[in-house]
Amino acid sequence: MNIAIIFAGGSGIRMGAGIPKQFLEINGKPVIIHTLQLFQYHDEIDKIYLSVLEDYIGYMQELVDEYRLKKVACILPGGETAQDSIYNALKKAESENPPDSIVLLHDGVRPFVSYEVISNNIEGVKQNGNAITCTSCYETILLSHGGEVVESVPFRKDTFAAQAPQSFYLEDIIKAHEQIRKRPERYENMVDACTIIRSLGQKAHMVAGNRGNIKVTTPEDVYMFRALLQYKENEQAFGLGITNRIETRMNKHHRKR
Repeated sequence: MNIAIIFAGGSGIRMGAGIPKQFLEINGKPVIIHTLQLFQYHDEIDKIYLSVLEDYIGYMQELVDEYRLKKVACILPGGETAQDSIYNALKKAESENPPDSIVLLHDGVRPFVSYEVISNNIEGVKQNGNAITCTSCYETILLSHGGEVVESVPFRKDTFAAQAPQSFYLEDIIKAHEQIRKRPERYENMVDACTIIRSLGQKAHMVAGNRGNIKVTTPEDVYMFRALLQYKENEQAFGLGITNRIETRMNKHHRKR
C-alpha cells in the first residue's frame, strides 16, 4: 500500500492574501487541487490522507467531491504545528492500513512535484527504508547563528535543499514521531521528517527532486507557479517529468465530468 499524506494546515500569513495559500486559485484551480491531482492520477498511489485547517474541512470536502479525488480516504483537522498535523494523519493511516505501507509526506503547497520523483520516492523506501527528495543548491550557503556574521561556508558541491515528498515505511516514521513527542521540547526546530530522523541518529537517504517543485509560500512563488504552468502548456515536452500518461488520464477524467 502506497499512501500520500498531504498536509495543508497553514494559515498563509506570509502570503498576505486573506485566505490560506493552499486555497488560492491559480489557473482556475486552488493550489491544493493542483497538488492533490498529482497523487490522484499517479498509478502507484493507493490512498491520500489530507490534513487542513479545521474551519476549511467542509470546503475541502466540496473540492474533493467536485474534482472527483476518489483516492482521498480522509480529511483531518490540522494540529498545533505542522508536525502535529502530520502525526495525526499518520495515526489515522495506521488505524486503516498495514504497518509496512509506504507513506509519502508532502506539502499541500508544492503543486509541481514530478511523476518520476513520486515513483522514485516509493522505490527509494523499498531499497533504503526512507527517501528524502533533494535538489543541489545553485547558490552559496552560509551558516550563521545570529544572521549577522558568516560563521562557515560549506562547499557548494556538498549542499542540497530538502523538498518533498519525504517518504518512509508507516511504522518507522510513526515510531520516530513518538520518540520526538516524548521529549520536553517535542517538535521545536523540527521543520520536517528528515530533521526528525536525523535528530534520532537515523540515516536519511536522498532522492533527486525536480527543479519546478517549488513551495508556494509568498506572492513571488505564485507568479513562478503560474509561469511554470504556462510553460508546461506551451511546451508539451516540459522537462519536469509530468508524463504523457498522467496528462492522458487527467484529460480523460475531465471529459467524463
